[in-house]
Amino acid sequence: MNEVFKLTENISFTLGDALLELIYVIASVLFIIGLKMLSSPKTAKRGNLWAALGMVMAIIATISLHEMDGEPIKNIGWIIGAIALGTVIGWAIAVKVKMTAMPQLVSFFNGMGGASAALISLMEFPHLAHGSALVAMHTGEVLAILLGLMIGSVSFAGSMIAFGKLDGRIKDIRASALRVINLIFLAVLIGFIVYIMTRGEASPAELMPAIYLMLAISLIYGVSFVMPIGGADMPVVISLLNSFTGVAAAMGGFLYDNQAMLTGGILVGSAGTILTILMCRAMNRSLTNVILGAFGGGGAAAGQEGGTVKEISLSDAAVLLNYSQKIYIIPGYGLAVAQAQHLVNEMSKMLERNGVEVKFGIHSVAGRMPGHMNVLLAEADVPYEKLIEERDASEEMSSTDVAVVIGANDVVNPAAEEDPSSPIYGMPIIRAGQAKNIIVMKRGMGKGYAAIENSLFYNDKTRMLFGNAKDSLQKLIEEIKAL
Repeated sequence: MNEVFKLTENISFTLGDALLELIYVIASVLFIIGLKMLSSPKTAKRGNLWAALGMVMAIIATISLHEMDGEPIKNIGWIIGAIALGTVIGWAIAVKVKMTAMPQLVSFFNGMGGASAALISLMEFPHLAHGSALVAMHTGEVLAILLGLMIGSVSFAGSMIAFGKLDGRIKDIRASALRVINLIFLAVLIGFIVYIMTRGEASPAELMPAIYLMLAISLIYGVSFVMPIGGADMPVVISLLNSFTGVAAAMGGFLYDNQAMLTGGILVGSAGTILTILMCRAMNRSLTNVILGAFGGGGAAAGQEGGTVKEISLSDAAVLLNYSQKIYIIPGYGLAVAQAQHLVNEMSKMLERNGVEVKFGIHSVAGRMPGHMNVLLAEADVPYEKLIEERDASEEMSSTDVAVVIGANDVVNPAAEEDPSSPIYGMPIIRAGQAKNIIVMKRGMGKGYAAIENSLFYNDKTRMLFGNAKDSLQKLIEEIKAL
């Protein structure tokens, strides 16, 4: 009879373990389906829910089924309490945040993910050994812990700096010496990993000072590599930090042999890496320079532009737009600030009913995060097929009657192509200057996020329509109706 009980217990454990693995596989599939659906605005919301369902399943299964040495997870009350508290706080923040603050929110949440991965490494390294036992340091488990610590810490510190800069709390610090300093930090961190993993059999407790030093240097490196980056380059950095967090989470998946965590981390890490590479290519940047924080041309901001700024009245702008054949609207952060995405869609529909072809030129780094304009215009139900990427939009610009620049500055600045000393030199732009007419909607003559002058504003074909974008569009719509 005792043998039967033992066999039953063994079968029960095996079934529970198998069920846990099965749920992890299902969760992983849901992550992949969710990521696939996020590729289209029409399915993005459902994709988000599918991925969230996968995460909920993985969490519940882990809490209820995971065992170590035959012992179930303890402190379940604390775990559920922490999850509930985090859920409430996250929900409240996400509901209240404005669209203009979405990049800051992404940076903040990304930083929390990096911090979590670093804390996992920090907590698990001493637990490699029980008591004073020696542990082999040249194992994959140790490597996963060290990489998780380094990458997670860099992601956390970098994301917090990115949050501060996006929120206008931290200014850029550009110094050529930072490139060398960052390279040294990176070499030192790799040196720490090599040092720890070549200790042979050692006590984790004795190596904790090295772990703490590695944590401190990683945090400093995260700060120093984001500090020089500013202006239009910030979306690339956010994408890179996002990939860092994914890789750090994947290290946790390796460490715990958790397939759901591993899959989720790999998906985030690979998606963020691919996006970063694509954005680097789109902006003519080197990925190495991104990692070392050596963005931009390195020169000082462009000096003051000469020339005369010409204004256009609302009635003249309405006539020009209404009797054009083809219009390109180029949105930027100013549109998001004014929350004018619904009005710009209303105006585009009105012009289309009057026989005008309307398209939206979307620069990949317009706004403050990757896809910022896509999200903003999707919220206003602007058809996705009307959103044209910068390269294709530039090719059509010479056949465009009016380029309407709304709150965008750096992404249409000719200095990116004409001024080698400009911090944005080398970044592809939407060549709005090639359009037959240009209307620029701005609140004033203030500079964009890169803090440099824009010669487009002094172009003979350019007319400025000053004012808040929301007010200007509302009045423009009324003028077009009256025609």
